[in-house]
Amino acid sequence: MTAPANSSVEAAAGPIGLPRGLIPWIVAAGAFIVLWRFGGAYNWAFEYPSAAIIPAGRWIGDFMKWLVNEAHFGLFSFKDLTRFIAALIDLPYRCALSLLATGFLKGQGSGAVQILPPLSWVAVTATIGLIGFHAGGRRLATLVVLCFGFLAAFGQWQSAMATLASILVAVPIGVIGGLLLGIAAYRWHWFERALTPVLDLMQTIPVFAYLVPILFLFGFGPTAAVVATVIYAMPPMTRIATLALRAVPSDTLDLGRMIGCTRRQMTWRVLVPSAKDSLMVGVNQVIMLSLNMVIIASMIGAGGLGFDVLAALRRLDIGAGLEAGLAIVALAIALDRLSQAFAARAGTMTPPAVSTSLPARHPYIVAALVMIVLAGVAGLAMPALQTYPPALQLSTGSFWSNVVGWINVNYFDTLEAAKNAVLLNILVPLKRLLLGLPWAGVTALLAFAGYRLGGLRLAMLTGALAFLIAATGQWEKAMITVYLCGISVVLACLIGVPIGIAAAQRDRLWNWVQVIIDTLQTLPSFVYLMPAVMLFRVGDFTAMIAVVAYAISPAIRYTVHGLRKVDPRLIEAGTAMGCTQWQLLTRIKIKLALPEIMLGLNQTIMFALSMLVITALVGTRDLGQEVYIALTKADTGRGLVAGLAVAFIAIIADRLISAGAARTKARLGLE
Repeated sequence: MTAPANSSVEAAAGPIGLPRGLIPWIVAAGAFIVLWRFGGAYNWAFEYPSAAIIPAGRWIGDFMKWLVNEAHFGLFSFKDLTRFIAALIDLPYRCALSLLATGFLKGQGSGAVQILPPLSWVAVTATIGLIGFHAGGRRLATLVVLCFGFLAAFGQWQSAMATLASILVAVPIGVIGGLLLGIAAYRWHWFERALTPVLDLMQTIPVFAYLVPILFLFGFGPTAAVVATVIYAMPPMTRIATLALRAVPSDTLDLGRMIGCTRRQMTWRVLVPSAKDSLMVGVNQVIMLSLNMVIIASMIGAGGLGFDVLAALRRLDIGAGLEAGLAIVALAIALDRLSQAFAARAGTMTPPAVSTSLPARHPYIVAALVMIVLAGVAGLAMPALQTYPPALQLSTGSFWSNVVGWINVNYFDTLEAAKNAVLLNILVPLKRLLLGLPWAGVTALLAFAGYRLGGLRLAMLTGALAFLIAATGQWEKAMITVYLCGISVVLACLIGVPIGIAAAQRDRLWNWVQVIIDTLQTLPSFVYLMPAVMLFRVGDFTAMIAVVAYAISPAIRYTVHGLRKVDPRLIEAGTAMGCTQWQLLTRIKIKLALPEIMLGLNQTIMFALSMLVITALVGTRDLGQEVYIALTKADTGRGLVAGLAVAFIAIIADRLISAGAARTKARLGLE
């Protein structure tokens, strides 16, 4: 009886006692090391031949010039189309801006005369409070009134209203466009297959990269900024719309067919109303992503709070930048809670009572109009009700600037020593290591990893994307990006995973941690750069600090989520067997939560890559700086090629980690 048992163990473990699945990885790693250490004669494997580089940047640049200058569709040129789109967007934007910020003007420039003032801060705050009361009751009304009161009290009202005007235009366009694309993907599978890679690229290409063609097509100004915001915010709505429509119960569809609905009626009277709960989640995502875009869009003329943060970063004024960033947070919290409240109401709304009286049918609309009129009339008599008095405005800007100054005066040597130690002992050696790796070996190793984790299709995808990075001349900058992203992700996980483990065990701690990471995720990414630059100057170390602070949230959140999803019966079984708390954590909880933790790693990488493009402003030499230089020079080809290289890195990491998480789930019996 013992011989068969031993032979089966050998079959599972392999001839030298190693797990059979580990042997191919050891062989592949050994071959890679041999090429790296002893393949110096094969210079092409280390440095992609310059004669074979694909001139994708030039091709894209030439195509864009042809598109703008020569392309015609019948009687109209492509330039006519972009002007038409710009005019369609500009009209509602100017109306919203006039209503909220500038007032209605006659004339242009410095000679413009205000015919009608904008809505007063009292009118806007009262109206938003009424909307909050309608959506979520007294508590929500109080919250949104406090958020808008913060904007007025800290002198951010004018900029916030300019930002809100662009949001009010971009969000409906993003929602309607995403819904229409989602309906098309739901209806035609070939369209979904064609749309999916486009959505993947839209969500992984750095925002800076497609600012370049938008700037080229639409020029510099708020219209181009709104177009960029719509492109950035639309993909989640499209994906959510497709999933929501597919989740509509089949009996609902059968009922629609039985009563004789046409295809259009099935879409707009059955499918969309039945999926409204999930669709409202998509609306919330569009709002939040639009707010996340305001600073980046300010680089091509958006203005508002984003411009204030960007200007503060350029002057290294941490106080002004932090206040403008917190104003974006306040606006984000108010709009986020309102959209969530309306999403919750979507499934519980009851038909209004039948009445011929307008106030009875639309009491909140009538009440809002009455408040706007009363506030406008009162503002004529009392200017403080129209414009928040400057004498009553608050500011903490000087306080934060003094705090950073005090730290620099008293701890400069300590901070500099810590920075130099990390640079010399970790960052620089790791950078040199990655830059010395053979591109051919890395490409082959990634293809092998794809094959082992997900089969031939994933191997072809990862290998092809890695090859394209090298073939377009982006390999060196890509390695610098990988080095900065890798070290930042490792640090974020080393800090975030233990915090997540501790928070998952204690509800009170998790409540506090959740508030902190929610705030971190609503802070504009540029805000992280200011204190880092003021404390550590520019360079890779500063970029790493900013990326870690920005990317730590998903590492914490997914760890907590994974640990709390562990089946309580398994924990009870472990307790009954006499396991200690440490054994329960390490041998049951963390093992079963590993797939969720891996997905958290995936999201941490995505956050880090998106932040790395922004850290180009503090002197990094990676793909992010390539994109930023292309933006400053309006070089479409250069920006898109570098942006696509970042997207390829993100897609490779996403697909490999997702495949690894799926295999781990299957191995643990969680599927």
